[in-house]
Amino acid sequence: MAPEHQAKGRPVTPGTPVLNIGTRGSPLALAQAQETRARLLKAHPGLREDQIAIRVIKTTGDQIQDRALAEAGGKGLFTKEIEEALLSGEIDLAVHSMKDMPTQLPDGLIMAAYLPREDVRDVLLAITPMSLKQIPQAATVGTASLRRKAFLLARRPDLKVVTFRGNVQTRLRKLEDGVVAATFLALAGLNRLKIAPAGMRVLQTDEMLPAVAQGAIGIECRDGDARVLDLLKPLDDAPTRMRVEAERAMLAVLDGSCRTPIAALAELDGVGLRLRGAIARPDGTDLIEIERRGNARDGVAMGEDAGAELKSRIGPDFFKV
Repeated sequence: MAPEHQAKGRPVTPGTPVLNIGTRGSPLALAQAQETRARLLKAHPGLREDQIAIRVIKTTGDQIQDRALAEAGGKGLFTKEIEEALLSGEIDLAVHSMKDMPTQLPDGLIMAAYLPREDVRDVLLAITPMSLKQIPQAATVGTASLRRKAFLLARRPDLKVVTFRGNVQTRLRKLEDGVVAATFLALAGLNRLKIAPAGMRVLQTDEMLPAVAQGAIGIECRDGDARVLDLLKPLDDAPTRMRVEAERAMLAVLDGSCRTPIAALAELDGVGLRLRGAIARPDGTDLIEIERRGNARDGVAMGEDAGAELKSRIGPDFFKV
């Protein structure tokens, strides 16, 4: 794509960006934005690195570090300000961790591309590697994820789980300082940051089913912005899109948010798709798991069907603890 593909109403002169990428400012968010820029440059040799700017936008979720997001409003806290900048034309595209994205996008915005998905698994992090069973009796474990808390307590009700916010580096420091005995991280984030802490143990998905869309990077832009859509088209990974859309379809039926411990994982096997889903009470006292198998083309319908079954099984009082 040649540099003359300019932003509408914004003449391009030497040093003026052709594309403005909006992102949060954490090391992981910046790594994801840089990966997006690298993929754009590879797909469009006519573009230069200095023509694709990365704009850091501080979100409400980044400013809240003293309590769980469920208490402050949920997933939209990590996207609201970025999407406002997108709608206003301040940026041309936004790079998101899809597990942070609400299922309903604002009018006028679409998910234009999904990058190839990273490893979906969670990591249990301690001073020395240990399994869930090996965490000391009645120990304190830190996590900001209601899903991880509920699923951990379903298996280890003896443990004390405390809210643990901050980026990867902050959590590692707290662990070293003995604030908690163990914590959780997403393996995808560690891989993207090229970090492999000595005390990590990768949890298999049958031990801890991941968050919906964990490990997936989504690129959002304005609906109908032909210039940007044309640039992003080569970046869209079809297998990742099929998997993420199936998982998010299940989440949408459940009206899931940061207040709801929900997990899902869609996996492809040729033309087939296996979808596993789970929902738990926040205190871990009840955990319901389901599975669907079918043609990958029917992934969204499978997700909706799985969500409907879970919704019918939990009943209106499920989350009262």
